[in-house]
Amino acid sequence: MTTSKVNLLDLNRRDLEGFVAEMGEKAFRATQIMKWIYHEGVTDFAAMTNLSKALRERLAERAEIRPPAVALDQASRDGSHKWLIRLDSGNCVETVFIPEPDRGTLCISSQIGCPLDCSFCATAQQGFNRNLGVAEIVGQVWRASRLLGERRNGGRLITNIVLMGMGEPLLNFANVVKATDLMQDDLGF
Repeated sequence: MTTSKVNLLDLNRRDLEGFVAEMGEKAFRATQIMKWIYHEGVTDFAAMTNLSKALRERLAERAEIRPPAVALDQASRDGSHKWLIRLDSGNCVETVFIPEPDRGTLCISSQIGCPLDCSFCATAQQGFNRNLGVAEIVGQVWRASRLLGERRNGGRLITNIVLMGMGEPLLNFANVVKATDLMQDDLGF
């Protein structure tokens, strides 16, 4: 899917503040929008009822909130989940949730395939396709959080995030750093 709209999952707080400033809005609007996206799981601007109708309409013209879709959900008896996440390009990456009594670890991907060709790694046998963008990295966390029912049930199931899915995160450094910044933001997850 090709679009000229900005996917707000690509923007950290500073970038979103800049985006709304370009629209003539004050920085606090970015805070409101981030709470809707990350705390409430909203992807439709019309549902952001503390924003004016005019702003919601302008946002819908210029932006979107487009997390990746789930192609496959495999659940284990112990509560573990392995999701095959389908990206807009049609490629898929893996995201895994591992619950333990004292924590919940989400393992996310940073690349489609991997260029390192490590003999012990199944991903290496796929070859390398490309680095994931910020929205594709953050979108895995957004999607897992929704599927696990976080915030709705008042609980925090995901306590740790590791970049040990598909790919070598340090070879996608800029996007991983920006995604990590967003994940650590209080307005994020």
